[in-house]
Amino acid sequence: MGLKEQCGIFGFYNNDDFDAAEMIYYGLFALQHRGQESCGIAVNDNGKIIYYKEMGLVPEVFNEVILSHLKGHMGIGHVRYSTSGDSLRENAQPLVVKYTQGSMAVAHNGNILNYNELRADFEKLGFIFQSETDSEVIAAMFSRQRISSGSLQEAISKVMRVLRGAYSILVLSRSKLIAARDPMGMRPLVLGRKNNSYAVCSETSALNAIGAEFLRDVRPGEIIIINKKGLRSIQTYTPEKSALCIFEHIYFARLDSVMDGACIYESRYKAGEMLAREYKIQADAVIGVPDSGIASALGYSNFSKIPYVEGLIKNRYVGRTFIQPRQQTREQSVTVKLGAIASQVRGKDIIMIDDSIVRGTTSSKIVQMIKNAGARKVHLLVSSPPVKFPCYFGINISNKEQLMANNMALDEMRKLIGADSLGFLSIKGLTEIPNGSKSGFCKACFDGHYPMEIKS
Repeated sequence: MGLKEQCGIFGFYNNDDFDAAEMIYYGLFALQHRGQESCGIAVNDNGKIIYYKEMGLVPEVFNEVILSHLKGHMGIGHVRYSTSGDSLRENAQPLVVKYTQGSMAVAHNGNILNYNELRADFEKLGFIFQSETDSEVIAAMFSRQRISSGSLQEAISKVMRVLRGAYSILVLSRSKLIAARDPMGMRPLVLGRKNNSYAVCSETSALNAIGAEFLRDVRPGEIIIINKKGLRSIQTYTPEKSALCIFEHIYFARLDSVMDGACIYESRYKAGEMLAREYKIQADAVIGVPDSGIASALGYSNFSKIPYVEGLIKNRYVGRTFIQPRQQTREQSVTVKLGAIASQVRGKDIIMIDDSIVRGTTSSKIVQMIKNAGARKVHLLVSSPPVKFPCYFGINISNKEQLMANNMALDEMRKLIGADSLGFLSIKGLTEIPNGSKSGFCKACFDGHYPMEIKS
């Protein structure tokens, strides 16, 4: 497989007097939580694609001078983190390619299961790849199909029949902006409008950031084409059930986002209520691990009537630990990222709510931090089930040997983490948290039931 990527993408088609690059910049800023390794923007300037990408956060990479050179009426942007392979500039996106029909830029979120097979086929034909990303193979497939097809959207439709895996894709050509979502809807994609202009992106929070109106989710298997004639939709084949990654509700998405009809904040809040139903613990206070554990902690507190206190403070200038690619970096940043508020936990029995446990190293450091601040006991409750199976669709849990719950019994995990008790949300409870969702979910990392065949 190529680099698995849980990233953020943002596309903008300007029919007004907006600065497309500026709109994309603010959209990417709102999606920064989805990727903190690199970012990039590509724009169409009268048929010529201009782009800039670099390692780092959005405000570090882009400034007014760089943005002033990215002039065009439409464009796409990308924020990235990788879960395997090297963190290198050549793997940053959007990826811009030239072929006989002109140029195109591609931005992609997800993971293609048959990447190795597809890449090998192209290499046999003499193709030379410059990166390790799925996006480059996708771009090669688009360009090859474009030569033989009547249109780019027809080429994309044909490519979607071949790709296996989870993906949301934005394509910028000389005359149009195209968006596509995988047939099972495993990766999110939403459509919005700002006056007469259109935006397509990973989350509704990015639409809010630019003052755009949310129109709807891009449907699984749907291709959206935006050009000077307006917006057109093509619906390709989809299976009977969709399978949005449940980790969007547990961890990845921003609290103010809505996905396939379900509010992320409400999902996490309800997860806390479900934990309170399943685990009735006597304690003095409830705390949440910032940021994704706080809404669940509030839900637990409300249902249990145990007071919520702010026991952990987050350094807002440190990125997410779970999505950093190197384990050593991930562990080191925990103590820099979080600090315990001793006055809120000293002498108390604490219920601490976190969103998930994958490897357990982060959890053990946080529990120890709370105890060092004077807590008598720390009961760790997790607002998702135990992660026991690898993910092949873009989340950094691909190595079964690294999964704590796969290798240890519950009490062994508790002892290693150092908690006084440990509990996980049940699979049944998990299925009830996304209120109002119009989609099905992939829960394979918890139950091992993959939505498509996984070839070893």
